Amino acid sequence: MALAVSKRFLGMEEVTSGTLRKMKTKLLALVERLRVGADSFSCFHLLIFILKRDAQVKIMEGTVNNAEKYLGQFCMLLASYARKNARLRDKVDLLVRQIMDFANTENPELRRCLKDLGEELSKIQDYRQAEVERLDAKVIAPLKAYGPLTKSKRADIKKFNSVRNREIKELENLQKLKQRNPLDRQGIVSFPKAEANVQKASIDVNHTTHQLEEIILKFQQQKLKDIKTIFSNFVTIEMIFHAKALEMYTNAFQHLNNFDEEKDLKV
Repeated sequence: MALAVSKRFLGMEEVTSGTLRKMKTKLLALVERLRVGADSFSCFHLLIFILKRDAQVKIMEGTVNNAEKYLGQFCMLLASYARKNARLRDKVDLLVRQIMDFANTENPELRRCLKDLGEELSKIQDYRQAEVERLDAKVIAPLKAYGPLTKSKRADIKKFNSVRNREIKELENLQKLKQRNPLDRQGIVSFPKAEANVQKASIDVNHTTHQLEEIILKFQQQKLKDIKTIFSNFVTIEMIFHAKALEMYTNAFQHLNNFDEEKDLKV
């Protein structure tokens, strides 16, 4: 029987060509190993079902892996962004301190101008501190939570793989019994038990697959909601900070613009 299995036939349009090639190789090997006269056709379709189900689980596994990879990277980058803002806050605090010290050495007009400037810059750093704290609470912490969450989902997938492997093993044991001499008394006695084991293993794996589908669906729904919320929080936090910063910088500019050099020189 030709085994040119198409993606459409398997119902796996979203599976990558590399994954499909691996599956076809596995299918060829298993069908060749399990082929027993008239049973080859039923074995073939049973394996098609198994591999189709496995492909669906591969897609679910990819969903978890991509979430772990990209949300983890988002977490690291945004944490670095927050730390740099915190360092910038510290540097500007030092700048404000130097401005204030310098102002105390100057005449009243420049001293008032520099102190007003320093106060506005200091207010901006207060808003920057609030920005850092909000980023940590509303952006970084939710992303960090996906570390243990994706680990939990990988454990669910590992559980499925264990049950699936047991099903394939029972199926192979059944086919080995079919390949024995029909007069083999031990094989005749063991055959009903092997069939029962295959049936039980198939029921277990189908139940586990259904559970896994529900788990990953809930995970995907929560991930989409969280991504929307996290990045909405990020944009809102940044808008609030920059709006306040623009207001303070405008005030600082006005203080500098109102500075009268001639008045200071007369003093």
